[in-house]
Amino acid sequence: MINQKVCILVADDEKEIRDVLCLLLTSDGYEVVTACNGRDAVEQACEDIDLYILDVNMPELNGFMAGAEIRKRFDAPIFFLTAYSGESDKVMGFSVGADDYLVKPFSNIELLMRVKAILRRGRIKEGVRPQDCDCCQLQDLTIDLNRQSVSRNGEPISLTYTEYKILALLVRHRKKIFSLENIYQSVWDENAVSDSAVMMHIKNLRKKLGDNSREPQYIKTAWGRGYYVD
Repeated sequence: MINQKVCILVADDEKEIRDVLCLLLTSDGYEVVTACNGRDAVEQACEDIDLYILDVNMPELNGFMAGAEIRKRFDAPIFFLTAYSGESDKVMGFSVGADDYLVKPFSNIELLMRVKAILRRGRIKEGVRPQDCDCCQLQDLTIDLNRQSVSRNGEPISLTYTEYKILALLVRHRKKIFSLENIYQSVWDENAVSDSAVMMHIKNLRKKLGDNSREPQYIKTAWGRGYYVD
């Protein structure tokens, strides 16, 4: 974090929107870095950024492409802004690792509430002492609930905050079947998302864990009911 503040990168090719978002977020106490297109956002991506707000329709690299590149290196939450409200666009955003999605035009209050909710769900790991340990074991996976991290036989597995929250939810409540609605109410709090978005997060999570959806080792499917872990 820059100057101990939460740092947010805002990428939009329209200067007016960048300026409005910068003023809005800095007034709420955040440090803001701006990018004028997708490529600029990728080049400025670093460990100091705690949240990325990316417009979808940008030159050089669009928001989805920029988000995918950022996600290859960093796990900070990604928040897409778009003028399109179609289901396919939302699924595309979540497929590249997005944590939330907001359709333009939006109210300033709603954007700030979404930002706070994202940061609360995937709270930046700070103040955790090395001796603090609250771990759950799922076969060869270790889920560290304090550090919000996952590893297999000591090797870290890179998950987004939302993916981690879904896995931690299932592990904390073994054998309980969570419907798609249960999952998004538990993980997204007040922000309801579509069933397809939750399913995309499960798909991404399984892929990163090396889980076979047809014969899953970790996240099991109760057909027509939801997901669970043994």
